[in-house]
Amino acid sequence: MIRLFSTPEGVVLERDGRFVLAAAGISIDGLFTAESPTAYAAAAFAAGRATAAPVTLLAPVQGQEVWAAGVTYLRSMKARMEESKDAGGGSFYDRVYVADRPELFFKSTPHRVAATGTPVRIRRDSKWNVPEPELTLAIDGRGRIFGYTVGNDMSSRDIEGENPLYLPQAKVYDRSAALGPCLVVSDDLPAPTTEIAIEIRRAGATVFSGKTNVGQIKRPLPSLAEWLYREDRFPRGAYLMTGTGIVPPDTFTLAPGDEIRITIEPVGTLVNTVEQ
Repeated sequence: MIRLFSTPEGVVLERDGRFVLAAAGISIDGLFTAESPTAYAAAAFAAGRATAAPVTLLAPVQGQEVWAAGVTYLRSMKARMEESKDAGGGSFYDRVYVADRPELFFKSTPHRVAATGTPVRIRRDSKWNVPEPELTLAIDGRGRIFGYTVGNDMSSRDIEGENPLYLPQAKVYDRSAALGPCLVVSDDLPAPTTEIAIEIRRAGATVFSGKTNVGQIKRPLPSLAEWLYREDRFPRGAYLMTGTGIVPPDTFTLAPGDEIRITIEPVGTLVNTVEQ
């Protein structure tokens, strides 16, 4: 396992507590398009020069689109049904949860993705906003999963709940997605026991926290990747958020200044403040 960090100085790689700065020419695009991403990362690590742990981080994305899967946890299905019941869309989520075909939607282009330590946004025309902590798969140009990171799929629940056709507006806007703090490059998928945890702080106090684990995802992770690539091409690869199993109560909404902390080990903690 190698952890890849994107920094203003270039790509930094870490293995067993040792950090190296990769040589010029090593890039995230190069990783996603390599014949073997894990071999590419290993060679870059072996040829790098020792450096300190990075302080300032960029999102680990270059030319990759970010997509997302919805209603992959039972908890998410129930929440989506509840928020959209008045609009008559509740049964849509029930049906997609049990269907063979998953819900997949476009989430972000690279320039809209927030890094750890930078703000995410809530829409000014929304009154009910939540973060969605998600294991996010790194998929190469051939459709092979080779790693993962932490993702935050920011969502305007009142907009989606008003009408399911408003999903793109509820999900896709500037800095509605965050990735980081690093990308884990590994041939092994996270174990089912891998914990996904979130904490939201307001004025220094915790106002919401929750945990789930990867084993609660209903669909096999390779199946989600296969559906995404079934009739589409991603020459520089893609990131795929795999859904959320942690949903704050209906009385909760994010406020400007909130701090969102999402942790998946061994990736680490993705930290973002909220702006409007």
